[in-house]
Amino acid sequence: MMAAEWAIYPSLKDRVVLVTGGATGIGEALVEAFAHQGARVVFADVQDEAAERLRARLAAAGATEPRYRHCDLTDVSAIGAMVAEVVEELGTVDVLVNNAGNDQRHQVAEVTEEFWDRTMAVNLRHQFFAAQAVLPAMQRAQRGSIINMSSIGWVIPSTSQVVYVTAKAAVVGMTRTLAHEVGKDNIRVNCIMPGAILTERQKRLWLTPEYTATVLGNQALKRMVGPEEVARLALFLAAEDSSGITNQSYVIDAGWV
Repeated sequence: MMAAEWAIYPSLKDRVVLVTGGATGIGEALVEAFAHQGARVVFADVQDEAAERLRARLAAAGATEPRYRHCDLTDVSAIGAMVAEVVEELGTVDVLVNNAGNDQRHQVAEVTEEFWDRTMAVNLRHQFFAAQAVLPAMQRAQRGSIINMSSIGWVIPSTSQVVYVTAKAAVVGMTRTLAHEVGKDNIRVNCIMPGAILTERQKRLWLTPEYTATVLGNQALKRMVGPEEVARLALFLAAEDSSGITNQSYVIDAGWV
């Protein structure tokens, strides 16, 4: 739930916001944050039960109830159909947050062609095709904000996830090029690069005492960063408060990089 001291962005009220991978983790925090701003939120995922729990929780909290679309984001045709359905129902997409991803750990010797392609589809390819799909509506409106999710993993550099890190480095390049492609239509494209974020998945899979010690030892702030903090950065980049900002990548990692 939104804390009383957090910012309210009037320009986000009633704006159509599409979040990919919005059922859990950082995506869940994004959906919640935009819903509490009064935005008309649509989130796409394949985790139907988690999505319905999120919708019910936000409705009970008095937030604008988000819409959910089941969508396999590794299927490019499904992305296009989902975006077309959203535009037909709501008239446009004002904000796209390309959040979906999977940081599955892997060793170099284990990587197969199939694993490479799947990892790129989950962490990079859908971001481009979701952006491509929303651009006609944004161009008609002559406004829009696209926010891509990268990672600090390629800067540290991280290990045991070379394909994931490769994809996340590519997101930054895509962001910068796309920003110059669509800037003439008053569409902004920016990127968020989270560090070690304290999601339920991270706690369940990776957050051992040893890993926590490594994270806190490298960060300037000696605490973990929560997904709601990433969401608050996305709110700013989506709102008119950041109307002069594009082509940028913002690190949120408690000072690791």
